[in-house]
Amino acid sequence: MNTMLNSAVRLTLATWLLFGLAYPLAVTGIAQLAFPRQANGSLIAGPGGAPLGAAQVGQNWVGAGWFHGRPSATTDTDPKDPSKTIPAPYNAASSNGSNLGPTSQALHDRLFTDRKALLKDLPGIQTLPADMLTSSASGLDPDISPANALMQAPRVAAARALPLEQVQALIATHTVGRTFGVFGEPRINVLSLNMALQSWQAAKPQQTK
Repeated sequence: MNTMLNSAVRLTLATWLLFGLAYPLAVTGIAQLAFPRQANGSLIAGPGGAPLGAAQVGQNWVGAGWFHGRPSATTDTDPKDPSKTIPAPYNAASSNGSNLGPTSQALHDRLFTDRKALLKDLPGIQTLPADMLTSSASGLDPDISPANALMQAPRVAAARALPLEQVQALIATHTVGRTFGVFGEPRINVLSLNMALQSWQAAKPQQTK
């Protein structure tokens, strides 16, 4: 009995030291050396050096002068009734999708309403990029497609009184291709694009003097 107990204790202790201490420390150390930016949250800093957000977590951008991310289906607790939830786009504490299927009337109504609102700002356009209407599985997608960004460009340019061609050029410089040329699709990080847009516009008056 004692022999079995001693063996169980030694095995438990060895497992804890190996997988609860040594392995996490080794992985953390390798990550800090090889991928320090990603290991520390992929933070994007503003002009003053303070972090504005994480490159891998989307944010809820509002206002005509910003590029908007794809719709988010995340929720939060209803302050009026804790037993219910309310929509809370890009709530990083509640990553989830809508889980609504193609036969869902709620999804159909939401897509119809959003499409109608978007087309008001896009005269003559009939087909919209999928990521302009559909939410991601996480609800925190930080990227949009180049087609999505280009469709938003006229609105952003008009709101900021900027030449459309220059806003389109900024989109082109922030477009990232497929990973290793194979995986995924070309994409644009919304936070990086908006911060570049703000920095570029702030510096523009100084450049023209």
